[in-house]
Amino acid sequence: MKHAVPHDLPIEAARQAASAALQAYQARFADYHPTITWLNDTNAQVMFKAKGVTLKGSFEILADRIEMDMEVPLLLRMFRQKAIDVVEGEITKWVTKAKSGQL
Repeated sequence: MKHAVPHDLPIEAARQAASAALQAYQARFADYHPTITWLNDTNAQVMFKAKGVTLKGSFEILADRIEMDMEVPLLLRMFRQKAIDVVEGEITKWVTKAKSGQL
């Protein structure tokens, strides 16, 4: 599952927005045991458990978008759009906060 959320922030502000979004997601969905590991300034790995299955994905901060890619097993594909909507909503919220100087 690949998806991109556009932004018009400087790369460091986009990283701060993505980091804040991922932390908010981590707190909001603690029951799914999400983990976030930043590999470098622009790439993070994420992992969580749903329905007894461990899901892994990645985030990449680019100049004009934040790309996410997640391996979704066939059993959980019916939840794909919901997952995209939740993650995109968090990222969009934090990008807006970054644009208004709230980060």
